[in-house]
Amino acid sequence: RCSCRRLGGGLVQPGGSLRLSCAASGIRLDYNAIAWFRQAPGKEREEVSCISPGNGRTTYVDPVQGRFTISRDNAANAVYLRMNNLKPVDAAVYYCAIGANCIRPIEYGMEYWGKGTQVTVSS
Repeated sequence: RCSCRRLGGGLVQPGGSLRLSCAASGIRLDYNAIAWFRQAPGKEREEVSCISPGNGRTTYVDPVQGRFTISRDNAANAVYLRMNNLKPVDAAVYYCAIGANCIRPIEYGMEYWGKGTQVTVSS
């Protein structure tokens, strides 16, 4: 089971920051790949970032690279997505998902999905 949460507010101004969390029970996140997806209004769901099991290799799509950071806290059995310098185009519902690896297209390898959390970027 995967749950996605907002730490702090889900509404931020352009240029602001936000951290999302994905915590699980009954499954070891460090033994699995954890991916973040997002879906904006009127658009299809898209990959954002992924962290691999074992070596913890991380990947990002070009629009968020350099601004977003995915990390894993094994003690807390949680994965986080730190989002800096947020832009209006980043506004979407964000989902975490659990799978075997981060090989693209990663969506097809995800076994479990969180409910998602709303991120709003507005002035």
